[in-house]
Amino acid sequence: MNEHIVLPSRRHFLNRVAVGAVGTAALYNPGVFAQQLVETQAQTEGPFYPDKMPLDTDNDLLVINNSITPAVGAVTYVSGRILDKRGEPIRSAVVEIWQCDNNGAYLHSGTVNKEKRDVNFQGFGRFLTGSTGEYLFRTIKPVPYPGRAPHIHFAILIKGQPKFTTQCYIKGEPGNARDQIYKEIKDQKARDSITVDFTPIKESRIGELTARFNIVLGVTA
Repeated sequence: MNEHIVLPSRRHFLNRVAVGAVGTAALYNPGVFAQQLVETQAQTEGPFYPDKMPLDTDNDLLVINNSITPAVGAVTYVSGRILDKRGEPIRSAVVEIWQCDNNGAYLHSGTVNKEKRDVNFQGFGRFLTGSTGEYLFRTIKPVPYPGRAPHIHFAILIKGQPKFTTQCYIKGEPGNARDQIYKEIKDQKARDSITVDFTPIKESRIGELTARFNIVLGVTA
């Protein structure tokens, strides 16, 4: 697995958004906010982790390999840092995400609505963190499907540690209050740890969004 799994042809726009979305203090002052950190709430992996991996598993879920047809959906750049409980960045963490497409179908044989699955949506991606603990994905804004509020699944794999799984939700989404998995979390700080803003990028002419989701693990880097 190559570090920072990014296709060269897409590196420019991914780096451009990363620089715009991430403040220098967040990148270069590890541990500065350690006193304010709340460990990210763990959540179930769910039944739809891909049962057959796509041929392309990089961090751009909108375009598969060299296809010229992008996935349908609101283009969203999801970024953040993987931190330990002291606020120190975790290097060489494998960050995985998976989510349903704009039609509510997962990259899984048992998904609902599979006859309408967007074949241009990668559905799964990986990123290997560097010295700042930073990760970045280009994907779509998550959509609801029967029984669930919009969400993105995350898994963090660190050598010598058990896999950590959680889900990222949209702040202000009305469906959160009806989602049974989300409602199981009673502590407000724990809920806040997995609920983030999906904010329009002012410079974008096509309505792109950005979401910042830092993941704090109960380990020491």
